[in-house]
Amino acid sequence: MNAQQLKNAILQEAITGRLVPQDPNDEPASVLLDKIRKEKAKLVKEGKLKKKDFEEKPISKEEMPFEIPESWEWTRLSVHISVTSGLAYKKDDLSTYSNEYVRVLRGGNISFGNWSTKGDDVFIGKQFVNEDLVLKKGTFITPAVTSLEHMGKTALIRENQKNVVAGGFVLMFFPHYLNEMYWEYLNVFFQSGYYRESCKSITNKSGQAFFNLSRAKLLELLVPLPPLAEQHRIVAKIEELLPKVEEYGKAQEALDKLNAELPERLKKSILQEAITGKLVPQDPNDEPASVLLDKIRKEKAKLVKEGKLKKKDLIETPISKDEIPFEIPESWEWVRIKSIMSLQAGKNVTSSDIKNEQNSLFTYPCYGGNGLRGYVKKYNNIGCYPLIGRQGALCGNVNMAQGKFWATEHAVVTDGYNMTDVKWQFYFLTALNLNRFATATAQPGLAVSTIVEALIPLPPLAEQHRIVAKIEELLTKIDKLKTK
Repeated sequence: MNAQQLKNAILQEAITGRLVPQDPNDEPASVLLDKIRKEKAKLVKEGKLKKKDFEEKPISKEEMPFEIPESWEWTRLSVHISVTSGLAYKKDDLSTYSNEYVRVLRGGNISFGNWSTKGDDVFIGKQFVNEDLVLKKGTFITPAVTSLEHMGKTALIRENQKNVVAGGFVLMFFPHYLNEMYWEYLNVFFQSGYYRESCKSITNKSGQAFFNLSRAKLLELLVPLPPLAEQHRIVAKIEELLPKVEEYGKAQEALDKLNAELPERLKKSILQEAITGKLVPQDPNDEPASVLLDKIRKEKAKLVKEGKLKKKDLIETPISKDEIPFEIPESWEWVRIKSIMSLQAGKNVTSSDIKNEQNSLFTYPCYGGNGLRGYVKKYNNIGCYPLIGRQGALCGNVNMAQGKFWATEHAVVTDGYNMTDVKWQFYFLTALNLNRFATATAQPGLAVSTIVEALIPLPPLAEQHRIVAKIEELLTKIDKLKTK
């Protein structure tokens, strides 16, 4: 159960009479109801309410949604409040803020139980505002038009406001009985899931995504009314519990965040163990990485002779001790990426030549700086290669491409001369966090000349195979964590 569900459960217990015990010494709700009716009659005499507002539609047993204690009373919302719309205004009357203007609250300023002046502020000249519409203590506000998800959200104004009114698409509820604890109980009722779901059932569709709250049907909604003394106990208990629910919610959010991040953290930890030589044990029978490095150098020299590489590709920049970031096993070698891999950026392809969905015509995956972009008709690579993104927010990311594919100019194809494990290349390049070399600009980028000079630890080939097997075994287990 999350924090919101727990809060909903507490509020439901409150309005059904199960949150606090009943006290037989309490003055029953029927007495409070008589007081409310007398107050309404007085308002009718004063001309503040119409006679029809005093009428009460009978409540049948079939309408009662749940049982309540004997000392409580079922009432209609019309018994408790009168409803009016907020300030109607013309768009041309609105302006930016000044001392001569009044803030207009709209539906977005209202949340469940609270209201705020943050957001898209709207102001209107004081000359357009009737003083009766300025929000006063004890008034409730709720959107008259909103999405179904937010229908029924209601906030209590607990202090008189000087220059704040509700807008025309906001309803104001005015309680007939002037008692702060009674207002607080009504606020509990308005926050309950029962009330919010009831509001959703009395709406009319307004446009594609919005709904209108029916004022007539709203006033007919049933309200369970406890004795006033019990209202005190209910409100006090909720004020005691809700801060604990909030703490629980924060703890739950932190745990959910940790659970969401855990698989990625574990992956990074595994790659860190791998790149430092701690993931699998070394085998003294392995041919050391120095021998593998000599073989790669000979292969590169052969490719230069065949005209497939340039002489400059044989040049290796010396590595100083100060550059080495951490210790590696004795059988490993520190090398620069260019010593064991060739890096070649792909070729441009226009956006119009890329389709989001694969089909019989657009067959081949197309990779850009941020990974897979879509599918194209042609390919410019065939085989299995790690690709390094060199442009965009995710530059430095590494993807594995295999078969026939197209690499754009923002994707760097990494070729290990068939001398190292391709999957090992992918995992170790990922572990290097190449994004740290990106330019700090609006459009981050990675220069191939920078990537090739980065250091990478080279294990023996046999150990590369063991590392890949172990990584994939562990990643499979991590993937299972996600599905739990």
